[in-house]
Amino acid sequence: MELSHSQAVIRLKDIKAELERLGEKDELTSEDEQSFDELTREFAEVDNHRRQLERKAALERVRSATQATERGPAALKVEGGTPYNSRDGYDLDPVLHPDSVEDRRFRNPWDLSEVRTFGRSPAEVGQELRARALSAIEKMAGANDAVRAAGTEIIERWDDDKSTIARLCLATSSPEYMRAWSKLARGRGHMVSPEEQRALERAMSLTDSAGGYLVPFQLDPTVIITSAGSLNEIRRVARQVVATGDVWNGVSAGEVSWRWAAEGSEAGDNAPTFAQPTVPIHKADGFVPISIEALSDEANVTAEVGRLLAQGKDTLEAAAFATGTGSGQPTGIVTALTGTSSEVNSAGTSLALADVYALDDALPARYRGLASWLGNRAIYNDIRQLSDANTQAWERLGADVPPLLLGRPAYESENMDGAIGAAQSNFVLIYGDFSNYVIADRVGMTVEFIPHLVGTNRRPTGQRGWYAYYRVGADSVNDGAFRMLDKTG
Repeated sequence: MELSHSQAVIRLKDIKAELERLGEKDELTSEDEQSFDELTREFAEVDNHRRQLERKAALERVRSATQATERGPAALKVEGGTPYNSRDGYDLDPVLHPDSVEDRRFRNPWDLSEVRTFGRSPAEVGQELRARALSAIEKMAGANDAVRAAGTEIIERWDDDKSTIARLCLATSSPEYMRAWSKLARGRGHMVSPEEQRALERAMSLTDSAGGYLVPFQLDPTVIITSAGSLNEIRRVARQVVATGDVWNGVSAGEVSWRWAAEGSEAGDNAPTFAQPTVPIHKADGFVPISIEALSDEANVTAEVGRLLAQGKDTLEAAAFATGTGSGQPTGIVTALTGTSSEVNSAGTSLALADVYALDDALPARYRGLASWLGNRAIYNDIRQLSDANTQAWERLGADVPPLLLGRPAYESENMDGAIGAAQSNFVLIYGDFSNYVIADRVGMTVEFIPHLVGTNRRPTGQRGWYAYYRVGADSVNDGAFRMLDKTG
């Protein structure tokens, strides 16, 4: 076992908390029983490891004291990093705390009162906040390895100069905030302790408007979807970024115009034209009702709420990312390409293999290498039926989505046209490099707990609920990277 003493103590506390949670249940499932047994065995192993480290440390102290006595007081010296008394230095013991300098520094990464701002630049303060946030992700409760990895990636890739995401992570992932939010989610706000109330107030200072409570960082649907993968296949293939403001601003540029230069000739102005594509962020909301009985019976209601919010978010976005109007909602890829030069028109109500090859021919070679297909499953099945032993446009006809169509992955969108109607445009297939379709997520979903739902007669129904809202945007930042088949019947 490679745990240090401090890590072993932390792990023992985590195991104890989980065992107590399981012990509070009236009945344990088979999975709970298995988990209880495994945690009990792990506790014994970690505790034995802790005692071994303590015995080793005690022996080292005895040896050191004995050697110092034999050599006399003049021979006594203090090794670097080891204090002569309890008030000197960081390390209390080099064996029990081999990494105690860093461990002491961020023993409680959520305690921002330790952050020194006087005489330090904003960049230095931001760097410490990001380091604390990464440390908090490793220590936050209620998260598995995938969630921790997703949270780390979000902070490392998308945090801004003001450490907006790091501050949000620190405010909403602490044990105090998690306990407070769980109590609020169960309608037990009156049981919030003063320490937990302060954690709630710190988090509320980061919201754009008054009211509501930010979802804990480890339960935020953006983090969950990033860690577990999205059911929305457009999100899987699109470029995903995290926005910290009301608009995501990007940078795009055309190719540099190179030339063949004669000896001694003056260089031309080959600079590309830079543009700044923008993706506005829109608000979406949802409601999760639950009966009082279910709320009382469900032990892991807070984690379940996070899962439900993530599922609802995915379902709502699937339609918007395909055909969203861009007015009060994200701009769907179909909407973005409609009426542009990226349309490839084909007459007739019957789909032909020639239509598929026409899209491949029309897409510029620079985008073809990373291109993917997007269409309704019904259209894919039509293409399957067009293929035979001599024209295998669809590789492995029996394979499920995503298989390969003309050697490129094919993704589903049930919100695209699945049939070709007469006398109208039918946008049935898109082919292109979807890294040019940007989805901008705003981390920080807010939830308000509704203690009682009422019916038409304004009387309680015996239900409670959560009203949740978040912000997201999407749009094509380079229409030329796509080709869309328009079958006009």
